[in-house]
Amino acid sequence: MTRRPAWKRRSSRFQHPAQVITTAFAAAIATGAALLSLPAATQSGQRATLLDALFTATSAVCVTGLVTVDTGSYWSGFGQVVILLLIQVGGLGIMTLATLFTVLLSRRLGLRARFLAQAETKSLNLTDVRGVVRRIVLFSLVSEAVVAVALTLRFATAYHEPLGAAVYDGVFHAVSAFNNAGFSTNADSLVGYVTDPWITLTIAAAVILGGLGFPVVFELVRCWRPAQWSVLTRLTVTLTVTLLVLGTLVLTLAEFTNPRTLGPLSGPEKLLAGFFASAMTRTAGFNSLDIGAMRPESLLASDVLMFIGGGSAGTAGGIKVTTFGLLAFVLWSEMRGETHVNVGRRRIPASNQRQALAVALLGVGAVVTATFMLVAITSYELEQILFEAVSAFATVGLSTGITGSLPPQADLLLIVLMFAGRIGPLTLASALALRERTRRFELPEERTIVG
Repeated sequence: MTRRPAWKRRSSRFQHPAQVITTAFAAAIATGAALLSLPAATQSGQRATLLDALFTATSAVCVTGLVTVDTGSYWSGFGQVVILLLIQVGGLGIMTLATLFTVLLSRRLGLRARFLAQAETKSLNLTDVRGVVRRIVLFSLVSEAVVAVALTLRFATAYHEPLGAAVYDGVFHAVSAFNNAGFSTNADSLVGYVTDPWITLTIAAAVILGGLGFPVVFELVRCWRPAQWSVLTRLTVTLTVTLLVLGTLVLTLAEFTNPRTLGPLSGPEKLLAGFFASAMTRTAGFNSLDIGAMRPESLLASDVLMFIGGGSAGTAGGIKVTTFGLLAFVLWSEMRGETHVNVGRRRIPASNQRQALAVALLGVGAVVTATFMLVAITSYELEQILFEAVSAFATVGLSTGITGSLPPQADLLLIVLMFAGRIGPLTLASALALRERTRRFELPEERTIVG
């Protein structure tokens, strides 16, 4: 029997799209960390520590927003531009950009490149990957431009910023918001704009739009009649609206009399701030209230919202609303004694149900394990540690203010969480497998006791 050459055996390990995507994101993080380690990347001209550079690059590529150093005062203009480019690359996706460049340069797209782009964009039609990628990039850039113009006008007119500074702040926050990154050039994020509906609602709209997922957005553009929507769009839109409303009510009521958050605001301002806080838990990371001053019940509600996250194939993180929705329908069908899981007039295949269960359980396992380890190596309260772990895994970026004071071991753990959360638990697990196995026989069936 002839053995395959060693280089061929090694190269075969990277044929699965999930493996290539994981490697590409890791390469982007390494490149970003190298650039942020340059003396020109900091305001002081001194090299950033490798851990700070790696943490910031990971947070940017994984569109999280957690930071160990203040973005506006620590990083120079060059460093901030690097962060902005990493956010854009991470938001659009390495494979999406690679596919776009392939199309522009060669006007051709090979079958393997189509599979890679399909895995990144979650395109359901393999033959339309090239068109999907073009629409994604165009839609992203146009959306960011519109948001940047709106923010620039507000910064220049209402806050009297010089035109150059207003344009820079507008572009930075627009890219960060649409990509659900949560990076801000302000030390207190958006606390200074808590009562400004122009700023907060514009950023919230960008966050929600980017977090819906590109397939859902494109379907909504084509058809506004809910009866003709796919299961993906129905689940995403319905749960997004429901979670936004519930989150607004819960957070507003929980913080209504808190003198350190909503207490000093008027009624309409409280509702505005509550809505913004709810929208940001969809994995955006901006905050207009002091997260560290929130009550425990608000932090717990935020944990749940962050873990669920936003829509699939978008810039949001979390286990995704479709995963949560499918599991809810699985539970409902089981309680009713039905043999199949139906959503509307469609039956959900068993493979989708298994994927949803795997993603949810892997997510829970990652958060619980990380929380246990963080509690062991830090002295902070459990609610603060849990909030930090969920925020990192769901690529949210919200924090109670403890990120910058965590020990190096905790920072490394958060880096792993952010990377796993951006790639996706199921994608990451499949990327680590060397090959797929197809069982060619069925074992005898035997039921066991459940519960």
